Amino acid sequence: MEAADRRGDDESRAERPSAADARLLAMARHLRRVNGEMNALIHRFAGEQNLHATDIQALGAILDAQTPLTPGRLGQHLGLTSGSVTACLDRLERAGHVRRVRDSADRRVVHLYYEPAARKVASEHFRVLARATERALRRAGEDDASAALRFLDLLGEEFSAGERLAPP
Repeated sequence: MEAADRRGDDESRAERPSAADARLLAMARHLRRVNGEMNALIHRFAGEQNLHATDIQALGAILDAQTPLTPGRLGQHLGLTSGSVTACLDRLERAGHVRRVRDSADRRVVHLYYEPAARKVASEHFRVLARATERALRRAGEDDASAALRFLDLLGEEFSAGERLAPP
């Protein structure tokens, strides 16, 4: 009987994740939840604007760029072919979200700009995200909010370091 009890304890220990594994599983669950909410918000905006989800990713990239993006850099960022980038930009331009401007020094170079009126429309739609973020930051407090920001920055760096999410 004693051996059976020990074996049962060993089996239950083997089934329990380590503290590190439990934290990783919890983090994955929370990231999926946030990602699901973000995707729902993005898809609603895309539907309202008659755009594709990829178009919204392109708008985010244009908005976040430190300097004006070119179609080539946008394609690299999103992992799209030049033809797909052109189709995306055509949709965004037709919908009034972006403007393509030729570089004055080199007319072959095109820079992408987010139109101010369209930016305002997007800002209104995503205000729910801004408000939720503000409330969460207040609830978290300065130290936790700073730690979360550092973590998200590090997670972004890890994704950018080259190991793309792909099946092993």
